[in-house]
Amino acid sequence: MSSGKSASPVVITRHGAVAVVRLNDPASMNALSLPMRDGLVAGLPALLDDPDVRAIVLTGTGDAFCAGGDIRSMATHTAPSVRKRMQNHYKWVGPLLKAEKPVITAVNGAAAGAGVSIALMGDIVLASTSAYFVTAFARLGACPDLGLLATLPRAIGMARAKDLLLTSRKVAAEEALAMGLVARLAPPDKLMDMAMETAESLAAAPTATIGLIKKLLLRAYDPSIDEFLEAEGFAQSIAQTTEDFQAGVVAFREKKKPIFKGR
Repeated sequence: MSSGKSASPVVITRHGAVAVVRLNDPASMNALSLPMRDGLVAGLPALLDDPDVRAIVLTGTGDAFCAGGDIRSMATHTAPSVRKRMQNHYKWVGPLLKAEKPVITAVNGAAAGAGVSIALMGDIVLASTSAYFVTAFARLGACPDLGLLATLPRAIGMARAKDLLLTSRKVAAEEALAMGLVARLAPPDKLMDMAMETAESLAAAPTATIGLIKKLLLRAYDPSIDEFLEAEGFAQSIAQTTEDFQAGVVAFREKKKPIFKGR
């Protein structure tokens, strides 16, 4: 087993044929900062290309899985700058969503905004009984991103997806299990044991066949992931240049309720 530096925003460890990717900024609830994004861009595609890695577990450090986008980096936006940021994200998002290798997400705590998107990048989504999910995008006036508008309806159906995306209501672990948002629950101290047992089992399975099954499942829905991510990037580049988005960011920082004006 090899490990990354503890100060790194993304820590990757090897456990035989299983690679564990840990979002590692507990002070920010593992928000997707620029250094974390760069760590994912550098680390995840390399793991997917490594023949010695046969399964991947993605989890968070501390009490949160991922709090979503880093609000500290969302001061002002132009459409080109947002689209460029989204395209940089897609360097790891696209490969992970299309990966032939099995991916397990172990949601150890709060998953908010893009944290929900990352959770649903897992082929098997496991969660702690203390975890919860909140999409949060609509509260800020932003479009859901990192593939969420494609993955969430597939996981829980269109009616429930609309409920969660439009209201941004909090979904506790038990409800997430009941609606199909997660596959299994475990006590907080047993989550990683469950994740590693699942990953090791899949790593020992016929991974070529697993890859084929995953490819066919992606073909079961249109548009393709690439087409969807392209459309999503355009939508987000518009949403994050609106006055409502700026009002949402300011209100979040000041811990006030935002007043949206529809422009």
